Amino acid sequence: MAAVSASLEVRALSVGYGPVRALRAISVEVPAGAVVAVLGGNGAGKSTLLRAISRTLPFHRGAVSAGTVAFDGRPLDGMSPAQVVAAGVVQVPEGRQVFARMSVADNLRAGALGARGGRKEGAAALARVHELFPVLADRARQRAGLLSGGEQQMLALGRALMARPKLLLLDEPSLGLAPMMAARIAATITEINSRGTSVLLVEQNAALALRLASSAYVLDVGEVALSGPADVLAASDEVRRRYLGVVDETAAADVPRARTEAPALSRWPA
Repeated sequence: MAAVSASLEVRALSVGYGPVRALRAISVEVPAGAVVAVLGGNGAGKSTLLRAISRTLPFHRGAVSAGTVAFDGRPLDGMSPAQVVAAGVVQVPEGRQVFARMSVADNLRAGALGARGGRKEGAAALARVHELFPVLADRARQRAGLLSGGEQQMLALGRALMARPKLLLLDEPSLGLAPMMAARIAATITEINSRGTSVLLVEQNAALALRLASSAYVLDVGEVALSGPADVLAASDEVRRRYLGVVDETAAADVPRARTEAPALSRWPA
């Protein structure tokens, strides 16, 4: 059964950790049914953005100082993390964070706690997870900590899907994975999205993220430096140089022509 997606709107959001300002009046939108990527270097504020949306900032001693977050037309401000999950927004944290001493099956059951729907919906969600990740069915009784890194990422995704999300917040899903496993996780994200679940993808692998997304934002020291369609950003000399590791000497030497021919990207006003 396809998920019912809904749009996310982040408006002029500022976040701090004590005296340290991590985000400065950023605005991000995830249309219903879309995959939107957030790129940027370490310390750019990518994970902080996801924590602000999922309302888990207090666990990291952070706080929203200004701005709003709304999902499906409902403000998430003031909600608890459990209420955000019940509203259909589920985060897969960086580093997978599975319950290592619990079995695979119990990890998946934990993901269903507080989810929308009843037993029938829960059984359908489990069947969907096992369809996407057959290895989780095969190793249902095994301790999660004994799985490989790639299998743990599958489990983290599966646990999130048990909550029947309308929007998935993915924080570095390819981190630490071999290229073949990263490609498999990417294909799974595409499959999840094709069934109607919106995705906000934070990813340092910019090439992978821009292939998956329809649009993207580039964060730089807590601010939106660039935003636009993913294919336009992928063709941007600045993005190619800073995030894709591509040095195009011809394009660099022909700046006037590049400026006239390349599609315009939106920059955040100062």
